[in-house]
Amino acid sequence: MSQRTEAEAIVRSHVLWAMGGGLIPIPLVDFAAVTAIQLEMLQQLARVYGVDYTQSNGKAFVSALTGTTFARLGASLLKALPGVGTLIGGASMSLTSGASTYAVGQVAINHFANSGNLSNFVEEQVKSAYDTAFERGKSYVSDLENDKKDEAADIYQALEKLGSLKAQGILTEEEFQTKKQQLLDRL
Repeated sequence: MSQRTEAEAIVRSHVLWAMGGGLIPIPLVDFAAVTAIQLEMLQQLARVYGVDYTQSNGKAFVSALTGTTFARLGASLLKALPGVGTLIGGASMSLTSGASTYAVGQVAINHFANSGNLSNFVEEQVKSAYDTAFERGKSYVSDLENDKKDEAADIYQALEKLGSLKAQGILTEEEFQTKKQQLLDRL
C-alpha cells in the first residue's frame, strides 16, 4: 500500500469519527472530542510519512489551520438551546467537524509529502490550503453520508434475499445466521 493510499484511509476513518464526535450533544465537549480526533489523525499521518510528532507540535499545527473556527464553536454552542438547537447544532457540527478533519488531513498529507514537518510550516500557506480543503471537505462529508446510506440500503436488500433463501430451504439456519451477522457487521 502506498503512503498516499494509507494516508487517505487514515483521513477517511478520522473524518467519520469526527462526524460522530460532532454529534455529541454536550456543547464544547464535542469540540474537544473533534480536536482530539484530529490530533490522533495527525499523529498517524506523521508516522506514515516518517515525520517526528510531539503533542505540542501537533496542537500548534492544528491550531494554525483551524484557528478558533468560529463556525464549529457556534454550532457547538447552538446545541445548548433546548430541542431544535440540539438537532440543528448537532447536524451542523457533524458536517463542520468532518469537513475540518478532512481539511487538516489533506493539508498534512501535502505538507508531509513535500518534505515538510510539524515545525517548518508557513502558517499563512497552510491556512490558505486549509480553507480550500475545508470547502472540498464539505462535499467529501456529504458523499460519505450518501455512501453510508447506499451501503445500508444494499445491506438491507441482501438481508431480505438471505431470508428468502432460508425460507426456500436453500440455506440452513446456521448458514443464514452466519451470513446475516456478516452483513450486520458492515453496518
